[in-house]
Order: sequence, then C-alpha cells, then structure tokens
Amino acid sequence: MSNQSENTTSSSLSLYNKVKDYFLLIKFTLSFTVVFSCVICYLLAPNVVEYHLGTILLLFLAGMLVTGSANAINQAVEKDTDALMKRTASRPVASGRMTQEHALGFATITGLLGIFMMGWFFKGDDNSFNWNAALLSAFSLFLYAFVYTPLKKINSISILIGGFPGALPCLIGWVAATNVLNPFGTISVNGKDFSNAGGWILFGMQFLWQFPHFWAIAWVAHTDYTKAGFKLLPADKGPTKFTALQTIMYSVLMIPMGILPYYYNLTGSISLWIVLACNLFMVFQSVRLYREMNVKAARRVMFSSYIYLPIVLLALLADKN
Repeated sequence: MSNQSENTTSSSLSLYNKVKDYFLLIKFTLSFTVVFSCVICYLLAPNVVEYHLGTILLLFLAGMLVTGSANAINQAVEKDTDALMKRTASRPVASGRMTQEHALGFATITGLLGIFMMGWFFKGDDNSFNWNAALLSAFSLFLYAFVYTPLKKINSISILIGGFPGALPCLIGWVAATNVLNPFGTISVNGKDFSNAGGWILFGMQFLWQFPHFWAIAWVAHTDYTKAGFKLLPADKGPTKFTALQTIMYSVLMIPMGILPYYYNLTGSISLWIVLACNLFMVFQSVRLYREMNVKAARRVMFSSYIYLPIVLLALLADKN
C-alpha cells in the first residue's frame, strides 16, 4: 500500500510539473493580458450587444492558443539566451526539461488550431469563414515569432516591430466581432451605421502604450538583457536621458489617442475623463523617470503601465455607447 501511495503521489507531481511547464511555455500571465485586450475589444464592437459566455470563452481559448504558440516559438528559438538570464533560466526549454522540437511541435498545433478557431467560430453576417480575423491572427503570430524575436539581438527597432503583434489582439477582437478590417468602413446595426475606425483606435492605444511599458522593463532588466545580447533600449549606451525622453514622448502621444474613442462615439464622457487621467499619470511617471534616472523610477513606470491597461479597457467597456 505504501509503494502504491508513493507511486500515485509521484505521478500526480509529475503531471503537475508537466502542466506547470506548459503554462510557463506559453507565458500564461503575459498571454492572459494579451487575450484580455482581445476579448474587451471584441465586446466594444457596436454589433456585440449581448454577451454570450460561450462565445467569449471560445475567443479567449483561440487567443490563448495563438498567443501561446508565439510565446512557445519564442522560447524554443531563444533557449540559449534564456539560459543566460536569471529571470528566464528556469523556463522549460532553457532548463532542458522540454526539448526544442517538442516546444515547436506544440506551437505548430496550438497556433494552427487557434487561427482556425478565429475564422470558424466568429463568422460574418453571411455565415462565411472570418478570413480577416484568421489572417490577422496568423500575421500577428508570424511577426512576433519570426521577425520581432530574432530582431531583438540586432537592433532596438525590434520594440517598434514588436509593438504591432502586441497591439494586434485589439484589432483581432474587433474584427472577430465585425468581420470588417477597413478602417474607413462602416458597421450596420439595426439600421444605424457605425464607423469601423474603433478597432484601429484601440489598436493605436495599445500600440503606443507598449513603448513606455517595454522600455521600463528593459531599463529594470538592462543587465540581464545585455548579458543575453538583447538590444531593447533606444540608446546604445543603455538607460539614458534619451530613453527617458522617448518614454515621455510616447506617453504624451497616448493623450490624443485616448480621446478618439469618445470622438468616434465608441464610448461616453465618463471613460474619456478616466482615460485622460490615466494618460496624464503615465506622463507624470515618465517625467519622474527623466528627472530621477534610476531603476526605482523605471519600476514605477513599469507597474503604472501594468495597472493602466485593465483600468482603461474596462472603463471603455463600462461606458460603451
């Protein structure tokens, strides 16, 4: 009985560790944040007037599969550099607990399944396959895994390139709901036409947000990233006044972008003031970084950006017209 009990416990621990490794492989926390944006932007589309839990869960699952696939490819490609950094050395591929081939195989299956789900379960009014959502998902995965990932070691322009797949989930969510990609197109709901610019505005908001967010992370983890050969800050000399100025600039650009959901009648005035307050707070923290020029200030920008996104997106959804 004792041996049987020990075997059962050992099997349970083994299963737990395997599941834990898959969660680490897809970077679950990061993927959850990305898919959260996708789901909120889906719900913000004017033709989504009733929230069906099943549909939301399908979108969440499809988004997790696509995003998780991109992250798995990222870890498979960067296994050697991940092993050099303290914060990433325990990842399953970097530590040797999972083979590179296994991670790539897992990524292929999950990526293809997630892309198919985006097109199949979120059809347009004519009940046709949603090619816009599916192809956008595939494009986002390709950009992150095969352009942004290798570019990180070549030039800091990788942050600009990475900003696109980082913000595309907003547009993917919108297009999953509307099946309309054209920013100048219209969406007809109960005989009333709405501008399709909303999805692109949400994309723009998240795109700009990523610059202070990622530069703050790169500032805090600069030593680790340098050891691995990553070039993520806009200045070659590391954390400089130029980096802090860039952080301020993009935080300021977030202000007019944050007004557009109200201007295009996507949301009401309450969320306008909430978004404005959040944007001004990001500018304030970025200015503090410029004045203090230290890791503590960069960490404040980083945590402010983490808080910023859910507050802004939930405020927009709560105040949807």
